[in-house]
Amino acid sequence: MSSAPQNIYEKLKALNITLPAVATPAAAYLPFVQTGKLVFLSGHLAKKDGKVIVGQLGKNLSTEEGKAAARAIAIDLMGTLHAAVGDLGKVKRIVKLMSLVNSTSEFTEQHLVTNGASELLGEVFGDAGKHARSAFGVAQIPMGACVEIELIAEVD
Repeated sequence: MSSAPQNIYEKLKALNITLPAVATPAAAYLPFVQTGKLVFLSGHLAKKDGKVIVGQLGKNLSTEEGKAAARAIAIDLMGTLHAAVGDLGKVKRIVKLMSLVNSTSEFTEQHLVTNGASELLGEVFGDAGKHARSAFGVAQIPMGACVEIELIAEVD
């Protein structure tokens, strides 16, 4: 189920969300690759005001701070997806998210952190934003980021 293009952009505007430009990769990879009707977005790091949000959940960041970071990543992912397909109205479905949460071995709320991205994608894309997902706790993420998320979308 796909929404009309203007509906997605109207929702973004109503949420006061401006899509960012695609970030320059920090290593030897592409920000996105399309094969057939699937678009694979490389992992995006949590950022605020253009700077990586550094920290570890369960040590110096709360679940709510992690959730906000994941929401910020979802905005960046939508910006990259827009660049990949030219129009978010072409998105037939957000298929899957994979979330890596920089966390202590005692922290067990990776799924709640990842809800920050999942909930926003559902709000923007409606039923087409409901997706499969994995959320992992990891010992470290590049540049010390607190969260990294990658996305797979199906497009028309």
